[in-house]
Amino acid sequence: MANRVTIDESLCKGCSLCVVTCPKKIMMLNREKLNPKGYNPSVVTDIGACTACAMCAIICPDSAIKVEKE
Repeated sequence: MANRVTIDESLCKGCSLCVVTCPKKIMMLNREKLNPKGYNPSVVTDIGACTACAMCAIICPDSAIKVEKE
């Protein structure tokens, strides 16, 4: 089992705090998708590089991110 990052797109408001906080720089806003609220949700670009530090989940003001370590 690999590390897993689950983003609840319905809660994400595209604030980019997770993007700037990620030490591996593997988070970005999905500019090709809008959630039901009209925001571009965050997405992980390279889950293999994720160390499951959970900084993204900690900084998320809406608790939209869940991180599970292998």
